[in-house]
Amino acid sequence: MRLGVDVGGTNTDAVLMAGVHVKCSQKTPTTSDISDGIVAAVRAVLDDSRAAASSIETVMIGTTHFTNALVERRGLLPVGVIRIALPASSGVEPFAGWPRDLVAAVRGGVRLVRGGFHVDGRANAALDELAVRDAARDFKASGLRSIAISGMFAPVNNAMERRAAEIVREEIPDAAVTCSYEIGSLGLLERENAATMNACLRALATDVVASFAKALNDLDIAAPFFISQNDGTLMTADKAEQFPVLTFASGPTNSMRGAAYLSGVADALVADIGGTTTDIGMLVSGFPRESSVVVDIGGVRTNFRMPDILAIGLGGGSLVTADESGWIIGPRSVGYRLTREARVFGGKTLTTSDIAVAAGFVDMGDKQLVADLQANDVEHCVATVRSMVADGIDRMKTSAADVPLVLVGGGAVIIDAHVPGTSNVIVPDNASVANAVGASIAQVGAEIDTVYSYDAIGRETAMEAAQEAARQAAIDAGANAATITITSIDEIPLAYVPGGSVRLRVKAAGDLQTRGARPN
Repeated sequence: MRLGVDVGGTNTDAVLMAGVHVKCSQKTPTTSDISDGIVAAVRAVLDDSRAAASSIETVMIGTTHFTNALVERRGLLPVGVIRIALPASSGVEPFAGWPRDLVAAVRGGVRLVRGGFHVDGRANAALDELAVRDAARDFKASGLRSIAISGMFAPVNNAMERRAAEIVREEIPDAAVTCSYEIGSLGLLERENAATMNACLRALATDVVASFAKALNDLDIAAPFFISQNDGTLMTADKAEQFPVLTFASGPTNSMRGAAYLSGVADALVADIGGTTTDIGMLVSGFPRESSVVVDIGGVRTNFRMPDILAIGLGGGSLVTADESGWIIGPRSVGYRLTREARVFGGKTLTTSDIAVAAGFVDMGDKQLVADLQANDVEHCVATVRSMVADGIDRMKTSAADVPLVLVGGGAVIIDAHVPGTSNVIVPDNASVANAVGASIAQVGAEIDTVYSYDAIGRETAMEAAQEAARQAAIDAGANAATITITSIDEIPLAYVPGGSVRLRVKAAGDLQTRGARPN
């Protein structure tokens, strides 16, 4: 059996999967001590299902902690940044465009050194190893232990970044080094931002992964555990410690993957309705559509992979208020205080959940506590909710054609009718814990993003090389070689670059290769 856990800011969800079936699920409040919340949710699942801890073969965990830490500016390390690009790129230094409060928390030191490559693989300049060594010594003297290294066109040729990392580790043996080629795409500034964000989260990542391991040990679960990435695949706990930014937006991604699994629909819109927000995305072949634009995270521009998600201020706890223009839904929410503050639970705050109860969509709390609501007011609020979702759907669709809509999340009860722009609305069984289901079914994936010269080696050879590199990366990440498939190929010709240069982005995914018990 497999155990899927999703640790959110409000709730921790757990599901026990027996083959392709959801055997049991639980939703419990997230605690300040991460491991306590996981223990409570998993123990409830095991007790309800009467399953033994020894029957768990693998554990998959999704978490929002790293995203929340960056947004809330907490638990962040100061970072030393080395950029390998001189004489180019000196006009815009690292941390340009970052919010001031985040710069104050993260900027530990900056060094620009000679080196880097051009897009066609030619050297921009030889790597100035002495400058890298001097930077490392200065960082060490300043007490910095987390270093981010970015080089011009490092995804095309990562040799200088790797050499710079070796030098830094020689000078600072206990340094946590993040190389940008392992995370981001071709744009130097955005890739550098992503590497720096990753570096500032390294200590927190170690603590979070340790909390996960402690929780499982407390439950006597010896199975290996994996962390959800934001592309719907898994990574090992060790990799999560190295690359925490790859978990950004994994919560909505897990929900979308769970929606596809529970509904049996691989191509559809998904609306994940929580307590405060609704995340709307598009499923393509069972995976979330990836964003094609630069993504802003915590006020910082990045270019690493992220799902294309639209968040709107609508959830099960959204406040329902009125002014001279009529009824207003959200964006404020009672959040995790729903069971104390909503009117159906004896509180004084009118929420969308109260409207759903009054409209007869769901039976929870005491419906007599909302019996005083006028029918036309309830109808107006219901229409407003549908309109908000319909507007979000229109923004996410790429054509005017109607498409299926899968509703998941604990707040999905606030919609109980056809939504304009959709062909049909599906609310699958276990929709409220779709995020944990998505984590439990995740495969192991990998992606390569590099530039090939078709004039030099030919298109067919380049395609084969890129696909083989992606397959091998998936195997290295823990995928069963026999199950690996290529899930997507992006072929992007590079204008004004000689040699028929083409950027190839190839993704591969496969089933998890079980590796036996997790060491204590």
